[in-house]
Amino acid sequence: MSTIRLKANDIWKDWHVVDAADRPLGRVASEVARLLRGKHKPTFEPHLDMGDFVVVVNAAKVRLSGKKREEKVYYRHSGYPGGLKWRSFEEELAKHPERVIKRAVWGMLPKTSLGERLLKHLKVYPGPDHPHHAQIIGAQRERERREAEIQARVREDMAKKPPRLRPLRGLAVLAPEAEDPVAEPAVADEPAAEAAAPVEAAAAAEGAPRRRTRRTTAVAEAQAAEQPATAEETAPRRRTRTRRAAGEASSESEE
Repeated sequence: MSTIRLKANDIWKDWHVVDAADRPLGRVASEVARLLRGKHKPTFEPHLDMGDFVVVVNAAKVRLSGKKREEKVYYRHSGYPGGLKWRSFEEELAKHPERVIKRAVWGMLPKTSLGERLLKHLKVYPGPDHPHHAQIIGAQRERERREAEIQARVREDMAKKPPRLRPLRGLAVLAPEAEDPVAEPAVADEPAAEAAAPVEAAAAAEGAPRRRTRRTTAVAEAQAAEQPATAEETAPRRRTRTRRAAGEASSESEE
């Protein structure tokens, strides 16, 4: 299957609203940069303008962690000798809060003509109000219409070409078994069987071979010594070649 590449005519843009009140500046900037870049879409193309429009409200209420609020400084240079100027974060946030957000987002976008075009889709406002309600409502309706169109197209494709299903195997149907009249009295005998179960278990435990220990071995040897020797034990053993040689050697040593 070949890879599908989108064209500029196949791209649709949505509108998002991000509230920056009491949120870290870096977290807001990363979320906005992701939406502007279009990485939240499965059809993302790195060389196309795939991103959406983003509206950031309450930019004046953004916060920084640690001592950055007092120590962070913004620098700018006019390009002429002695043209270096700076401004602290608090001063910049008080005079131009939208610049704080845009500067943080620009640091997370590609430094190309595509990045400059993406930054134009960012709308930052210091308060909770913004003039883009009509665009947001229109984008929401367009998204609903597009989703309904996709679902209708899927239903048409399913109707034209139904999915291939594997045939089910035949299942054997078993008839219910007839009740056994002899089995009913057995239910009444269950208490008696339960009472006899411990006795049977104890008898089985007595008949089972016990594990041999040092004490049981000594008792068994003592009992074997007290018993009289059997005929097999008292009968003379058969002389073998080894025993015959041993007897001849002992007789020679005696001589």
